[in-house]
Amino acid sequence: MLEVRDLRVTFGPRRKPFVAVDGVSLTVGANETVGLVGESGSGKTTVARSIVGLVRPQSGSLTYDGRALPPGTRRPAELQRAIQMVFQDPRSSLNPRMTVASIIGEAWRTHPSAAMDLDQLLADVGLDRSVAGQRASQLSGGQCQRVSLARALAVKPRLLVCDEAVSALDVSVQAQIIRLLDDLRQRHNLSMLFISHDLGVVHQIADRIAVMRRGVLVEEGAATDVLSSPQHEYTQSLLDAALELNS
Repeated sequence: MLEVRDLRVTFGPRRKPFVAVDGVSLTVGANETVGLVGESGSGKTTVARSIVGLVRPQSGSLTYDGRALPPGTRRPAELQRAIQMVFQDPRSSLNPRMTVASIIGEAWRTHPSAAMDLDQLLADVGLDRSVAGQRASQLSGGQCQRVSLARALAVKPRLLVCDEAVSALDVSVQAQIIRLLDDLRQRHNLSMLFISHDLGVVHQIADRIAVMRRGVLVEEGAATDVLSSPQHEYTQSLLDAALELNS
């Protein structure tokens, strides 16, 4: 469904650019969840923002279902709808002065053909219909992230890009959101790119895992293989850190 080939993204002056992503290639299949893992600054968020059209790559290719993905403003409406992003901090990604109904309504004003029943959409993400009239500032972090998911699902996407979507939440709430994401994937036939710095979180949801370090993809494979016998020393260090936190 999604194919990233030799992606390269740089920032700063041309004479001395900072290379954030250096030749990354990965795929996400239909109804598959791929975990993209790496420490802060490894380039994984830049990959995510390139996929959804918020960052323009210097080179490489991005294709969705066999179609080239141009920068966001040049994408046709159906491609804009097809790939949606869920951000790290649900509070900063929602307008605190707007009601939940208004936040989701914005998505439908942009893509009216995708409009559906609001109550059903809220129920899908585990929220009561009474939440529709509340402002984002009145909600807990977990509720805000559920609203963010509802906003993404409102336009009926086929691919969700979740950028550290649970890292700002309490551990107990993290588990709830991960279970919800897995359930939504199955019920809505979604594919997912799940980005995290924590292998301990990723192993709960990913079918495959790709590991980034300093802009480069250093390891990729089935989740069970990467977790049971990592081939790169950096992957092993991430796994050791996750085991220490769990213990």
